[in-house]
Amino acid sequence: MPEPQPPKDEGAIAPTGAGGSMDLAAGDGTRLEGLDQGDGKGPDDKPRSLWSDAWRDLRRNPVFIISGLVIIFLVIIAIWPQSIASGNPLSCDLSKAQQGSQPGHPFGYTAQGCDVYTRTVYGARASVTVGVCATLGVALVGTVLGGLAGFFGGFWDAILSRVTDIFFGIPVVLGGLVLLSVVTSSTVWPVIGFMVLLGWPQISRIARGSVITIKQNDFVQAARALGASNPRMMLRHILPNAVAPVIVVATIALGTYIALEATLSYLGVGLKPPSVSWGIDISDASKFIRNAPHMLLWPAGALAVTVLAFIMLGDAVRDALDPKLR
Repeated sequence: MPEPQPPKDEGAIAPTGAGGSMDLAAGDGTRLEGLDQGDGKGPDDKPRSLWSDAWRDLRRNPVFIISGLVIIFLVIIAIWPQSIASGNPLSCDLSKAQQGSQPGHPFGYTAQGCDVYTRTVYGARASVTVGVCATLGVALVGTVLGGLAGFFGGFWDAILSRVTDIFFGIPVVLGGLVLLSVVTSSTVWPVIGFMVLLGWPQISRIARGSVITIKQNDFVQAARALGASNPRMMLRHILPNAVAPVIVVATIALGTYIALEATLSYLGVGLKPPSVSWGIDISDASKFIRNAPHMLLWPAGALAVTVLAFIMLGDAVRDALDPKLR
């Protein structure tokens, strides 16, 4: 008499390494067969890179979302300030000097009779332009110099280390007072050039340390053994893995550069009239803080919100890109 067969849906038998067998559920048996026929990865084991993991974490971080929305709004009004402010920031009426909020002019007027709301909106353009351009310039120069010094080492590494030590010894505000006091241009470019000149050593040192760490990994040594050229190793293997710390520091520094521009403009060596800047407005309003505090409140508040948004964004990016915090 034939032996009874177990139902097909009750389980599956899989051999074990010890010569025995174990019972598997029907679904487990099917998955096991799929793993035997596939590449050894389950459906949920798809490899993810550092950047995909970071983006997944950032999308779930409320700090990143809020700061990102604030920054997007600032960028929009910096590019198209006329979209929310139809007036002319240089148009003034002395008969309305220091007057408070009025219909159509919610922030009041300056000591020269200019609309505070219009000047606050247009002031975002100078601050965002200086912050973004200075950060890009500092990141580019610092990454190139620090990356090359960390990769090649030796004489050039020693020279770069001594040069960065010299620049670290220069006080930023004092250097700005000395260097920008002889500049007569009222555009943002002298201020951006000064920030790049004194800001690249910090990024350079971070890039150098990151490259030194990455180039000791096995995949870089394997690429070198296979005959990869130095430019290929730098661009294809080292730079993509060493740039994360640079991005974090540059994002946080962007808010610092905006505050530095306002400080230099407040001291009279940054942007100069007829340029519209929050630092210029804060400097003019500080003389009338008792009689007309609204002149100081709005540009100072806009500056504080902008700097805070970029610093919060940098903190969120740091938390997402730092493996030690996972």
